[in-house]
Amino acid sequence: MALNRIQFQQGLSLPQFMELYGTEEQCEASLEQARWPDGFRCPRCDAHQYGLIGGRRHKRYQCRRCRHQATLTAGTIMEATKLPLTTWFLAFYLLGQAKTGISSLALMRHLGVNYRTAWLLHNKIMQAMSEREEAYVLRGKVQVDDAYLGRERCGGKVGRGSENKVPIVAAVSIDEAGHPRYVKLAAIATFSFAAIADWAQDSLAIGCHVISDGLACFRAVTEVGCFHKPVVVRGRHPNELSEFCWINTVLSNLKTSFSGTFHAFRFDKNANRYLGAFNYRFNRRFNLAAMTERVVHAICSCTARPEHLLRSAEVAT
Repeated sequence: MALNRIQFQQGLSLPQFMELYGTEEQCEASLEQARWPDGFRCPRCDAHQYGLIGGRRHKRYQCRRCRHQATLTAGTIMEATKLPLTTWFLAFYLLGQAKTGISSLALMRHLGVNYRTAWLLHNKIMQAMSEREEAYVLRGKVQVDDAYLGRERCGGKVGRGSENKVPIVAAVSIDEAGHPRYVKLAAIATFSFAAIADWAQDSLAIGCHVISDGLACFRAVTEVGCFHKPVVVRGRHPNELSEFCWINTVLSNLKTSFSGTFHAFRFDKNANRYLGAFNYRFNRRFNLAAMTERVVHAICSCTARPEHLLRSAEVAT
């Protein structure tokens, strides 16, 4: 049996990572290229002439026109960081290369920082990944399904009514050869017609051919210009549903990943951030060697997020 070329690609090994990003100077150069590919631009007046101010932890630029001072991390989700850039880049590498993700506790041990710092880095990077994913939509043939994340709480409600269960919509686009290309997973308030219409507006391109089960709310995709084909699944085993082969596989991988990696996170508050990070890694699985570089670009495109905002995250309604 031939090896799957995506599963068995080389990726970026740890020695290669250290060769590319092992020093502060190398990390600064990579971050500078990601932020200002055409050279420095003043955030205030857009001028490109600058001087450098020494004696600081991170490189500081001063605009020659308006005298505004800027750093490589200012205005990004890394703003005001006191950590070395090498620590951030190692976190980029670990989150990007791990197929099933990595917990904040494991990140703490790898980076040699305390748990609060590891949690903050972890959630900031996942936030940048999630926001980067919001710009993309699925096209062509799309399999869609409903699911729930979270385990039942001891003494709480059971089944779908559990207080810790969060409804999510999962969708995967299929190429002409019948292989999965990209996914979109997102938490929603409820499986209602209006909620699915809002999700489809943000996640599906006009003209998509959507295949779903008979859940009535999925008819809402037609409201945003998509074609809908419901398939009745009552009384059939999931293995018999060839129409949903890949979406079932994606959901199975997602649940296995979450249950094996994360043991104590709030689904009701942080589901979209974790789902966004899963989407980000899955949709860029074709080139693992470039994953760290792509995470750097995502970090640079995401504005500052203080800790109190990250901790007060809520599921979108």
